[in-house]
Amino acid sequence: MATQTVEILNDVQAVPPPPEPPAERGWRHKRVAASLPDVFSSIRVSESWSNWRKLLAFVGPGLLVAVGYMDPGNWATDLAGGARLGYLLLSVILISNIMAIVLQHLSLKLGIVTGRDLAQACRDHFSKPVAFSLWILCELAISACDLAEVVGSAIGLQLLFGIPLIWGCIITASDVLLVLYLQGKGFRYIEALVFTLIITIGGCFAAELIFSKPSLSGILLGFVPGPRIVTNQGMLYVSIGILGATVMPHNLYLHSSVVQTRKFEQTSVGKREAIKFATIDSTGALMFALFINAAILILAAAVFHWSGHQDVAEIRDAYKLLSPLLGVSIASALFAIALLASGQNSTLTGTLAGQIVMEGFLNIRIKPWLRRLITRLIAIVPAVLVIGFAGESKTTELLVASQVVLSMQLGFAVWPLMRFTSEKGKLGEFTNKPSLKILGWTTALIIITLNVKLLFDTFMPEAALKAVYGTLGLPMPD
Repeated sequence: MATQTVEILNDVQAVPPPPEPPAERGWRHKRVAASLPDVFSSIRVSESWSNWRKLLAFVGPGLLVAVGYMDPGNWATDLAGGARLGYLLLSVILISNIMAIVLQHLSLKLGIVTGRDLAQACRDHFSKPVAFSLWILCELAISACDLAEVVGSAIGLQLLFGIPLIWGCIITASDVLLVLYLQGKGFRYIEALVFTLIITIGGCFAAELIFSKPSLSGILLGFVPGPRIVTNQGMLYVSIGILGATVMPHNLYLHSSVVQTRKFEQTSVGKREAIKFATIDSTGALMFALFINAAILILAAAVFHWSGHQDVAEIRDAYKLLSPLLGVSIASALFAIALLASGQNSTLTGTLAGQIVMEGFLNIRIKPWLRRLITRLIAIVPAVLVIGFAGESKTTELLVASQVVLSMQLGFAVWPLMRFTSEKGKLGEFTNKPSLKILGWTTALIIITLNVKLLFDTFMPEAALKAVYGTLGLPMPD
């Protein structure tokens, strides 16, 4: 009997272990938890459905991502670009949008193929000190983004209802309760609210463009890139600001997670189909974001550039001047409504991004209301302190500072994303093709280089800037 037992055990030991599923290959650890577990795979996609019905099922995550590309942090750079240079920088907005489409495609592919969001992937791939550092940087970026959204919403409330900025910042904390309520009802409710606010923003700017009667030929020529964007230092500097404010690092974490709310077949064919429909959703939503950003710049160009107000760069100045210059009493109000909708929309998605980042990097679970309250306080407290001690006139500087912080973190999100999606060991047959690798790495290097330049120009002493630009034979940045 003992001899038979030994033989059986030997036979068992001789059988090789079953291969790991494709999503686990190339990773150091198995997945321990789903991303956004309370809504993970909560929206069913049936194989028997038609392609149109499947596409509709995948519509939603792209809208949440697009919100980050039209948040209040973009408004100041778009206003400045249009007021100072007319339609010339529309090509920069277009290029920024193409970069965004590429990066968001890679983000959703990472989530669909591996079942991990970008934060979880970083925690698995990098050492603990590196992963912890990436988490700190990402939290700073989300807080900076939240700060811009809180201030933007507060400015919108002040312009519409005369509410002091400090109270406006505090009122924006109510979004914590709204997100908790809607997420409890179902993720589709959050997507529906975001869609409603996006349509509101689009409707407001469509009306503004009708009122302002911009030059169609000027707009079409503006979308054509020209050498002056690089050779003209002032134009280049505004272009860097637009690029830096457009691509948001937290969107890469957000998209890799929310795309997993769809329950699709976990097969090669199912994942490939999911990538296709999710990319259509993302690209369509980002094209709408292109319209919003372009509309802000076109409006500023049509109303301010040729009317002697080329120095308009602040949201309040634009609000005050729109109705008098257009001769339409409702123009300023529509501008403020769009700003409020933009700010509130961005805070909704920002709270989700904060949850994804904290849970993904640290693998901890705390009550959603507590985590979101902490995130919102991190954004509100600095805004209230600056406004309280420095006055409301410093809000524009606060917005600019938040964009600088975002610029610092962007490379730390783009680089891991490109690395993970380019490794065959991690994505298998879904690894980036050579052409996509070239496009993706080029996009990453351009973004990182331009943001390094922006940081250099922001923080270096004037004497050092003169020495560097003088050596290179370039004029000082404006």
